[in-house]
Amino acid sequence: MKKDFYEILGISKNADAAEIKKAYRKSALKYHPDKNPGDKEAEENFKLAAEAYEVLSDPQKKAKYDQYGHQAFDGSGGFGGGHGGMNMDDIFSQFGDIFGGGFGGFGGGGGGPRRAKGSNLRIKVKLNLEEIANGVEKKVKVKRKVQAKGVTYKTCTTCNGQGQVMRVTNTILGRMQSASTCPSCGGSGQILDKKPSEADAQGMVVEDETVSIKIPAGVVDGMQLKVSNKGNDAPGNSIPGDLIVVIEEIEHEFLKREGENIHYDLYISFPEAVLGASKDIEAINGKVRIKLEEGIQSGKILRLKGKGIPSINGYGSGDLLVHVNVWTPKTLNKEQKQFFENALNDEHFVPSPEKSEKSFFEKVKDMFS
Repeated sequence: MKKDFYEILGISKNADAAEIKKAYRKSALKYHPDKNPGDKEAEENFKLAAEAYEVLSDPQKKAKYDQYGHQAFDGSGGFGGGHGGMNMDDIFSQFGDIFGGGFGGFGGGGGGPRRAKGSNLRIKVKLNLEEIANGVEKKVKVKRKVQAKGVTYKTCTTCNGQGQVMRVTNTILGRMQSASTCPSCGGSGQILDKKPSEADAQGMVVEDETVSIKIPAGVVDGMQLKVSNKGNDAPGNSIPGDLIVVIEEIEHEFLKREGENIHYDLYISFPEAVLGASKDIEAINGKVRIKLEEGIQSGKILRLKGKGIPSINGYGSGDLLVHVNVWTPKTLNKEQKQFFENALNDEHFVPSPEKSEKSFFEKVKDMFS
């Protein structure tokens, strides 16, 4: 089981942005590879802290993590669903505001060249209710900018390959040094040298690529997943951007989703309500047969445990709520009408709800509890 991000940084869930940043900086300094050469455990802790900060420092990602936990990013979030695929360049590139100048002579964070990152791509993926309930792997075709074959780059003379330029300003507190992205190379440390004719001014071409996306069960409409390094390339020795996948839920013809629960309107005839019946009802993964007791009342809600949407946190599944509606015929023939006229004074047809029968408002309250 993955360790809690708040526990990794040693902060509470109520920590603000400044506290999160401070805790990450402290942890990164402690476990930085240059301070712990050859220490695999320190390197692992360094990556864990970076992954935790990448999520908790982003308000949207933090909100999803607080609601869904690690499942919200499986196969997509953090650094591609797990820090195992991370490298130090990823960390130093994404967290330049933390490392820039803050690690002094450490080779990885402050002294060495920084790698630029390509722009992100964004796509929508439509899922039906069955795919959402079971999880699915989707293959999508994306148009990515990649470095053209045969393109070459040379060291940027403005920043000498560092990807950033240093600036010294005088303030009332003294001389302050700050770093900013190199305007000539965009942070890659390299500029275009030679390019083939089909490449653009940055040495890039557009190619189609089929990307496989693993979508966990229980995702919700509007949720964003991330596939690392499947966005656009950037010039030179760079890191590809990410592919942002936005979930779009296709509305089901009969089933209505509410969080992890599913609602289904079942219409039955008056005779079925009086005599009872067995009915096949629509469920996510096919039909389910239920038995209706004799004298069932319109408005009754039958709860089928575990027949709803799985929790994205892995904490079981929601329920299927069957709303029973007795259908009243609008037209009757002479004999049928005579039967009901005779029944008007029959005590069996006089409404006599038992005390155990819940009111409409109580049923609604139970439904949401």
